[in-house]
Amino acid sequence: MKKFLLFTWLFLLIGQFAYAQVDVFGQIMDAKGVLLPGVSVSEKSDPNNAVSTDASGVFRIRLSNEQSILAIYSLGFERQEIVVGAARKLTITLYAGEAHLDEVIVTGYTTQKRSEITASITTISSEELLNAPASHSAANLLQGKAAGVDVMTQTGRPGSIPTVRIRGRSSISSQTEALWVVDGVIASSIPDINPNDIESMSILKDGAATSQYGSRGVNGVVVVTTKRAKQLDTGQLTANLSMGSSHFNPDNFRVMTGEELKTMFTQFTNQEAIPPTPESVLNGDFDWFKNGTQAGRLNNFNTSYIGKSERASIFTSASYYKEEGSVKGFKYDRFSGRLNVDYALTDRLLFKPKINMTYTESDQREHSIYQMYLNLPWDSPYADDGSVLNPRRGNVTWLGRDYSNYLFDLQYNYSTSNTFNIQSNIDFEYKFNDQFTFASSNNLSYLNGEGLTYIDPKSDAGLAENGLLGNNAHRQTSRFSNQMLRYKNNFDKHAIQAFVAYEYTDYNSKSLSALGKGIVPGSQILDITSAPQSIGGTRNEYAFQSGMLQAEYSYDDRYSFQGSIRRDGSSRFGTNKRYGTFFAISGAWNIQNEAFFDVNAINFLRLRSSYGQVGNVPNSFYASHSLFSLHAQYASAPGGGMSQLGNSAVSWETSKNTNIGLEIGFLKRFDSTIELYNNNTDGLLQFVSLPSTAGWSGYWENVGAVRNRGLEASLGASLLPSTYAFQWRLDFNIAFNRNKISALYKDQDIPAGNMRRSVGRDIDSYFMRKWVGVNPENGDPLWEKVDPATGEIEVTNNYNQATLQFVNKTATPKYQGGLSSAMSYKNFYLNAMFAFTKGAWAYNSGRQLFDADGAYPYYNQMALINGWSRWTPENTDATHPRLIYNSQNASNGVSSRYLEDASLLRLRTLSLGYRLPQSLAKKLSLSGLDLYISGDNLWSVTKFSGLDPEGVLAVSASRNPDGDGDATAQYPTPKRILFGVNISF
Repeated sequence: MKKFLLFTWLFLLIGQFAYAQVDVFGQIMDAKGVLLPGVSVSEKSDPNNAVSTDASGVFRIRLSNEQSILAIYSLGFERQEIVVGAARKLTITLYAGEAHLDEVIVTGYTTQKRSEITASITTISSEELLNAPASHSAANLLQGKAAGVDVMTQTGRPGSIPTVRIRGRSSISSQTEALWVVDGVIASSIPDINPNDIESMSILKDGAATSQYGSRGVNGVVVVTTKRAKQLDTGQLTANLSMGSSHFNPDNFRVMTGEELKTMFTQFTNQEAIPPTPESVLNGDFDWFKNGTQAGRLNNFNTSYIGKSERASIFTSASYYKEEGSVKGFKYDRFSGRLNVDYALTDRLLFKPKINMTYTESDQREHSIYQMYLNLPWDSPYADDGSVLNPRRGNVTWLGRDYSNYLFDLQYNYSTSNTFNIQSNIDFEYKFNDQFTFASSNNLSYLNGEGLTYIDPKSDAGLAENGLLGNNAHRQTSRFSNQMLRYKNNFDKHAIQAFVAYEYTDYNSKSLSALGKGIVPGSQILDITSAPQSIGGTRNEYAFQSGMLQAEYSYDDRYSFQGSIRRDGSSRFGTNKRYGTFFAISGAWNIQNEAFFDVNAINFLRLRSSYGQVGNVPNSFYASHSLFSLHAQYASAPGGGMSQLGNSAVSWETSKNTNIGLEIGFLKRFDSTIELYNNNTDGLLQFVSLPSTAGWSGYWENVGAVRNRGLEASLGASLLPSTYAFQWRLDFNIAFNRNKISALYKDQDIPAGNMRRSVGRDIDSYFMRKWVGVNPENGDPLWEKVDPATGEIEVTNNYNQATLQFVNKTATPKYQGGLSSAMSYKNFYLNAMFAFTKGAWAYNSGRQLFDADGAYPYYNQMALINGWSRWTPENTDATHPRLIYNSQNASNGVSSRYLEDASLLRLRTLSLGYRLPQSLAKKLSLSGLDLYISGDNLWSVTKFSGLDPEGVLAVSASRNPDGDGDATAQYPTPKRILFGVNISF
């Protein structure tokens, strides 16, 4: 009996040891021996028991027992599973492979394995974001990274924010830019966030993905997830310093030198009309462009700390970004800080406070781009003694048409601005059990901005009023709250995930401005002005509230389904139309997991489809209300007039989106996605103008429809086997989009500047006189004249007789996309990223002044680019009419002559780096050290004769509802050269 008890005791003891928890330490590297940070290491039987490798590729994890299986995964590498056994220290090598379907993706309010996603979602990791142009804006990181995402840079001025569109333009009068969500909080605009704080960005494209955000997700959603600690019992301090310069990027555009302009004057066919000018003046050759541009300095410093203990994790960062414009006189400074904390108050309650702060300053003493281009090289701005000349005062010889030397006022006048922006979150999660969790997200955002404008009494601009001094201030507050109950359960071959939530957002903005006249030079206090010049102020408010339900179901990692419904309420509509209900359904099939599928060359094959409805709201905060203008006064008493007519029946714009996608991975080195979509938007919100006799300017109505159809494709390839020392990864994406207006109010066309909205046509269709060319017999300009009764086409040299018509050109690209290349050899790496767009047409309005055939002889003119020529009796086959001094034939009038192909291929970024070997880094007490040099916008190919076709299209898309991009005083995207170092401790 004793022997039996002893045997039983020994058996239990051995079993206890056999199944006791074990601590495992390891290091992970790739096939070349490069240590890999951020690799996910988890216990297969308990996926919640997971850690990530630190900057040295090191991980520590406590497992249930020696029989536990380690699941190891990193994006771009083959997944591995290792039985621990008796080993306590592991060295693991990962080999390159396709993006694995077990990767966890942020899909909005939840996360899903890639194999379970049923909607159209593209994810960009922090590693991919590093290969992006230097920028203070998170939006610029998306350029060329995802099919169907169009990021357009409006201006190269430091601090500018680009325009982001997803899958084209689905509305005429409502918002068309993507919604941004940061750590679950809906932002009112592109967020002011340090790009270095971003862990990943998910782009939600179709109705199934965006319907969870209801009306605000109609134009696609960009979900930003900031960094958090993953590795237990470790801390890492990282510092990144880069510095360089920005250079003005004129591309094909160049204005004439003094000698070229002098030659042009000899070509005027009416020489007798030109007044005599001293030869000494005509020999002048001042370079206004060179005088006004510079190599602007750029400095960017970031530091961050990330760490995690058993109860708490922390990520904190601070950054300073400083950039001088490539045009002299503009300085931009940005300070930012972030703190993300997760703290387990109990085993069930997780406290998750976050705070993000930014402070920006700008000093505006910028040289006038307009005058840099148009001032004559014959006019020198400086006297012999170096003082600045003023052609409007004194005896100054000045030929320029505007008699203006901007450098004179620039000595005295300036403006400054500053903005403080803070977003704070008090979030928490309470876990009832393994299935149910309550999550509460509560955000308060506050923005305060101030500006000062100083116009000196000595300047031309301040002379009449003895100087001007202006102050402006604006304040924005927004509150966001989301209360969500989540359910998650896995059993047998089934996986269920669902949530129900209530969400509320409100927004309040106020602005004040005042301008005083009569100042003491140098003053900056508004109170010292002798009299008020103008005052202004605005206030706007709106609110949203929503209830939502979403459920996801997966079976045997083969079939996945998702359904959602959301009811939105918006204060922009009247009481009876305030709420709209939107829904989506979607499904996916992992074909490679079927028993019948036996194709060794194909690693994964997925088919998915979706249908969803989302809404949109008008741009006006008060679309349903009658509005009155109270700006008038009579006999010192306030007065008002009718403005907008109210319409309590105006309701939601609704977009119905269908999407089909196919994903395939093959040969363990290639992956591809193809998607087709159709988006029909009806109940189009449109401001209907009324005749002036009605008293009201117009009213909002649901009166139209737009259709968007498109195809998106992406292909990724690891070109060489993972065992090679040299590695090369290519990623290519392309998107085709076609839009068409299906219906308008009474099928009536809507004038929109140089465009016109018309049923059956693209939203951005140009409508103007059609340029035919140059009469070879006499050099006259020619346009089309169409008989309205018969449709017969004639040619005329009379601009006023030419017919306004559609010219069959649009500002919508036929296709656009990007190409990324990542090469590495041992410790060296070379990354490049290209972006391209094809088929969009831009109206080069600047040519009406720069290329005016003599209409503005005392503006400088652009040098003719290759392929252009001027008509002369000897050159009758020309692109440009004959030169006439002070021409009145309107050859430079608005017509398709100045419509240009805005197709563009641009090298967005090129970077070369060296990563210090880990053995050497350790000797220096470092976790890692990278040295790199990078360049942005170094090379481009375009037929556009202006400075930057991208900027013209971007301004047309975002700032001007009439579709007229500004190419007259355009600030192009600069070239940048940067040197940097990244150090980890």
